[in-house]
Amino acid sequence: MTDAQEPEHVEASDPAPGHTRGPGRITPGLYLVSVPIGSARDITLRALDLLAGADVLAAEDTRSLRRLMEIHGLRLHGRPLIAYHDHNGTEARPRLMAALSEGKSVVFAPEAGSPLVSDPGFQLVRAAIEAGHPVTAAPGASAVLPALALGALPTDRFCFMGFPPQQGGARKRFLTEALSIPATLVFYESPKRINRLLEEISQAGGSARDCALCRELTKRFEEVVRGTVAEVGAQIADRTLKGEMVLLVGRATEREGEVDLDAALVAALDGSSLREAVDQVTRDTGLPRRQVYQRALALNKE
Repeated sequence: MTDAQEPEHVEASDPAPGHTRGPGRITPGLYLVSVPIGSARDITLRALDLLAGADVLAAEDTRSLRRLMEIHGLRLHGRPLIAYHDHNGTEARPRLMAALSEGKSVVFAPEAGSPLVSDPGFQLVRAAIEAGHPVTAAPGASAVLPALALGALPTDRFCFMGFPPQQGGARKRFLTEALSIPATLVFYESPKRINRLLEEISQAGGSARDCALCRELTKRFEEVVRGTVAEVGAQIADRTLKGEMVLLVGRATEREGEVDLDAALVAALDGSSLREAVDQVTRDTGLPRRQVYQRALALNKE
């Protein structure tokens, strides 16, 4: 927002939809509440009001929500706290829908971050909307935006990719499609697979793209590793990383088109078999192996 722009008129006396000022019982409906991804103090005042005033609480992890509420001095006072996650949705959802039908307020919180952003809640929201119940989201913590702020990559256009598929064929198609998107890409990935992901992005032609690996955001051991995809991969190759991972990958740059494939192949073919040369150039350039192999065959015929 520039100095010449003014925000929409919002006063402290204007409560959000379905929400009263300060602690107190909230109006009926489903409320999606974001919770901290690390520091417990990153919760919003509105989220605390909703947790304090809801008739029914639902959480991806009831223990973590109970602990968060204890930290902030909130008590259940006999209110139901229902587990709701990907594995029990078909059993838990009717109970939450029944509460909404009875005119109660239901707050749902994920284990960390924002509901529905690589977290459960989608089917619950769809069911509530289809049944005509009010649905409100109270924004707050998410790993995506802090990562974009710290990554030092362009944020004028970004695409949240979530977790890549684990299986080989689907994973390869997913990455090929992702790298064709003209935007900064935001991936979530497990510490066990982060090295593999960086290597696969390089193999798909993205080795020279700008990259930032954000780890343990808002926590004590927060870390950001920056460089190209190949450089970040090399920096963490011998490390055993832990914690939540957000990987940012920049859009295609001119550097990707500057690879002199013919020169690289000619040098690699000197004293090596065609297969060895193709393997070496594929590793060095990050270009697709098929592209390197076909060009190597053409050079051999010449």
